[in-house]
Amino acid sequence: MLGRALAFVIYLGLGVNLGAHDPGLSTAHTSVRPELIVVDVTFAPPDLRTLKPPAAAPAEWIRGLFELRVAAAVLTPQSTTTKITPEKEIQFELTYLRPTNGGEGELRALRLNDLPPGHRQFVTVEVDGGPALAQRLLTAREPTVKFDLRPVASDVETKVEEPTTAVAFVKLGIEHIWTGYDHLLFLFGLLIVCARFKSIVAIISCFTLAHSLTLALATLKVVSVSSRFVEPMIAASIVFVGLENLVRRGAEPKGRWALTFLFGLIHGFGFASVLRELGVGQGGGGLLMPLFTFNLGVEIGQVAIAAVTLPIIWRLRSNDAFVRRGVPALSALVVAAGLYWFLERTLFA
Repeated sequence: MLGRALAFVIYLGLGVNLGAHDPGLSTAHTSVRPELIVVDVTFAPPDLRTLKPPAAAPAEWIRGLFELRVAAAVLTPQSTTTKITPEKEIQFELTYLRPTNGGEGELRALRLNDLPPGHRQFVTVEVDGGPALAQRLLTAREPTVKFDLRPVASDVETKVEEPTTAVAFVKLGIEHIWTGYDHLLFLFGLLIVCARFKSIVAIISCFTLAHSLTLALATLKVVSVSSRFVEPMIAASIVFVGLENLVRRGAEPKGRWALTFLFGLIHGFGFASVLRELGVGQGGGGLLMPLFTFNLGVEIGQVAIAAVTLPIIWRLRSNDAFVRRGVPALSALVVAAGLYWFLERTLFA
């Protein structure tokens, strides 16, 4: 029984593999101009490899990414282009002639079924250089966003007709923490040496407060920190926690809450990268609702993981042999995984 419980904790602590983030995110920015409608869709390389486009992604394949309707009439792309973004992602641009009669617009993503299950595509529709007409997080089950395509005029106040579904961002937050194995391993390294309920509450509270603070500051663009710094520092935080556990020989270190808060600030910037990559808040789109609901999802996922693992950890810590040998062994694995991610994000980036 003890061996099974130990194996389960290792599984939850280290994840099923060493991939630290879910690649299942893409964006589609739609710009409504006086005479044109331009759709820019951006994919990360792993997602594009899943789609398996023909060599050089011919125009016909790019046209098949979306179906755009205005007043129920299907529009045909007049031109397509392909480019690589500064972030090394691949962007396809589809340009349509904008009908003069206006009416209701509908953009449908046609290839979401070909992407990994759970892939999300954040779509924004905005007047060129103006406010947002619509935002939505699309999935294979809900691949369509609708918007009111009215004449573009500077004196016309445009409002968002279809805000992003709050539930979708809650789910995104839950999925991000559940597939963010680096964040989970950091928490696992912190909690495995906790012998008191008070310490656990302090650690989880400090981590929540810290990452919520930097998530908000980064998403609101009050503070900007490059992912080239953030991602290695997240890995370094894992290594530090594992090493401290080894030095303490499985005993609970003093003042762990302060260390948790400090490193939690860094992890918050990592969470913010998800919303930043999705382009949340750009072009006049709503920001507070995605920010709040995404963070809520992160907290729900975090509490769910803690609720499952903590009873197992407590039971294991009642065994002196586990404290003497099991905790150091698991801490060594934490150090190894953190070091792997650090090297992957620095020397082998």
